[in-house]
Amino acid sequence: MTGTGELPTATDGRLRVLAQARWPEPGDAAPPTLPGFVHSRFSPVVAAVADRCLTRRHGERPAPEPVGERTAVLLVSAAGDRASADHVHATVAAGGRPGPLFFFQSVPNSVAGHVAARWGLGGPVVCLAPTGDPLAEGTAEAELLLSDGDADEALLILIEQAPDDAGAGVEAAVPGDPPGTAAVAVLLGGGVTP
Repeated sequence: MTGTGELPTATDGRLRVLAQARWPEPGDAAPPTLPGFVHSRFSPVVAAVADRCLTRRHGERPAPEPVGERTAVLLVSAAGDRASADHVHATVAAGGRPGPLFFFQSVPNSVAGHVAARWGLGGPVVCLAPTGDPLAEGTAEAELLLSDGDADEALLILIEQAPDDAGAGVEAAVPGDPPGTAAVAVLLGGGVTP
């Protein structure tokens, strides 16, 4: 996945990495199902990698106060939920009607908002479609939110779906296998890493 191959261990001093996670990690198969999200693995992977990252920082949900109320969620994806978009396109092209859940999940903010609600995160929810390096653009947005005082921490989620991952999901992370949906989550805070 462009821009997410290496997880940051620290930034240039303006931000610090509080926790991080990937999907898939060794031993992962399909992500847990996510009620209200159908057909595609995009949203379940976003929720799974966010849960994994936030659990590494906070343990169980919700995030403790007051930090939870001041945590932003940034979802970065160049193509978004390709599998759902392709499904809706094919259904409409064939004269069919997409199910109502596709209208809800077609907006990336829906899963980002789901993560925020599930973890009690009250900061801004932002979705970006980068034109350059996703990690650099997402980190810059996180830094802006923190430096402007809109949040004290930012959960940065980067996700891309392989073109052939239309509902197939992620297979076990085996080197040499074709890519599926892959994601990285990094919880960032202000200041220098201690």
